[in-house]
Amino acid sequence: MTAKIGRRIAIVAGILSFCIAILASCSPSLPPTETSDRVRLGTTAKVVTLDPADAYELSSFIAISNLGDRLYTYASDATEIVPQLATSLPEVSDDGLTYRIPLRSDVVFHDGTPFDAEAMVFSLTRFMKNKGRPSFLLSDLVESVAATDEYELTLRLNYPFAAFTALLTFPGFCPVSPNAYNIGEGEFQPNQFVGTGPYILKSYGTDALQLDRFEDYWGETPQNSGIDVQRFSSKANLYNAFRTGAIDVAYQDLDPDQIHSLEELAPQEGWHIVTADSPTISYLVVNVEQPPLDRLEVRQALAYIIDRPLLSDRVFYGQAEPLYTLLPRSFDASEPVFATRYGDGNLDTAKTLLREEGFSTDNPLEIEIWFASSSNENRLAATVLKALADRDLEGLVRIEPRSVEAATAYGYLDKGVYPTFMLSWYADFFDADNYLKPFLDCSEGSPEMGCQDGESQYHGSFYYSDRANELIERQRQTTDVETRDRLLGELQEMVAEAVPYIPLWQTKDYAFAQANIDGVALSSTQQILLFSPIRRDR
Repeated sequence: MTAKIGRRIAIVAGILSFCIAILASCSPSLPPTETSDRVRLGTTAKVVTLDPADAYELSSFIAISNLGDRLYTYASDATEIVPQLATSLPEVSDDGLTYRIPLRSDVVFHDGTPFDAEAMVFSLTRFMKNKGRPSFLLSDLVESVAATDEYELTLRLNYPFAAFTALLTFPGFCPVSPNAYNIGEGEFQPNQFVGTGPYILKSYGTDALQLDRFEDYWGETPQNSGIDVQRFSSKANLYNAFRTGAIDVAYQDLDPDQIHSLEELAPQEGWHIVTADSPTISYLVVNVEQPPLDRLEVRQALAYIIDRPLLSDRVFYGQAEPLYTLLPRSFDASEPVFATRYGDGNLDTAKTLLREEGFSTDNPLEIEIWFASSSNENRLAATVLKALADRDLEGLVRIEPRSVEAATAYGYLDKGVYPTFMLSWYADFFDADNYLKPFLDCSEGSPEMGCQDGESQYHGSFYYSDRANELIERQRQTTDVETRDRLLGELQEMVAEAVPYIPLWQTKDYAFAQANIDGVALSSTQQILLFSPIRRDR
């Protein structure tokens, strides 16, 4: 299970941020489909809440993104931001503080209420004032929201933020009907959704979700009449349900060996395999304040040891790509700084560094690699690294895999308890800022004492750099692409030099569809399954 600590941090105990409920059996509990073209989706994910003002799990976002629309979204299979409820990209003032956004005039909510600028103001104000878990995304940034015309929205920021348009793609910013919701701290509606999206909520239960096609949708309506989502008690039950044809589509969360099995069977069964680069990255946090990792050369030696292709092969059957920086490859500013500086499995250099630092077979470097106990992938990755060290490092390094309950880790990561920890990160919005600031920013600390209050403390690395803080603020405010990419590049180089984190892999997102199901699509920007399948045999 992946969850965010405080505002940001994700600890992997699976691939995604899902809560798994135990069902009495693996048989579907949904009633028989009422129309022949409904599509049945199987998953192990629980939709925690349908209220966009309080949703902060990927599983909830999958439902919300198909029930609602946002001002902006991403072009299909691309990272280009395109208007959705807006009619064009924002008009931004010269000082970068005012955003004027023209809105569509042909949109209605699921309850028939017309959508306009006042409805958008209501929804964004509610998002901030109801103080849900993600409310800080706007409340820390936005000074005011106003309807400056019937179909024109104007937002005023407290400070310039170059990634603000990207932030507006966040699923929780979708408008909800003013006639169905209230503004007030803690006033949430977790079991209902009244938005503007292509599907309307039919029913929502503990282990099932039913969506019907919204006939008055402003855009292209789905070609199926609805989606029935069934949640299974385990990955094994999900895997077996798809293999036996009990479900039409299987999505999240299958183990690498189950994915590998379905890939091998797909040609003979005619199954469709849908993949996309996931925006989720996995990495090793290195506590720069805990001996012996408080010594730069020791951290660099560890970076030389990591063999990403070996991990990709042994852990993921090639289903994940080696990652050499904290920025996913789809960003133009992404630079493979760890490949350039350290390579993979550069053991001779690691041994030389360690011997220079006084380590030997009689005095080996002992490193604990911690991970959430329910993460099979991280358990296997730590085991592979231990085997590599035992076999090829001549007794200079002893790696000890250590597991802990995720909930326990959440409480101690920012206390400096763990020397290293395998984590995963999914961004709130698809911009480079959200892959660097949450790792490096620190509001209080010093190079000598490390980070004492800030993002890198929450992450457990305790990294502090005045220069990094400066670069983070500069890249957040500059709108010149070349200048910003240069600043982002310097930040990545600083990570490779200081090694407070070691990037490991970037996963792929998988969905499997039966032979007679077409149109399943995955987003590479927000790890969201778009409910667009159609049944060909009916």
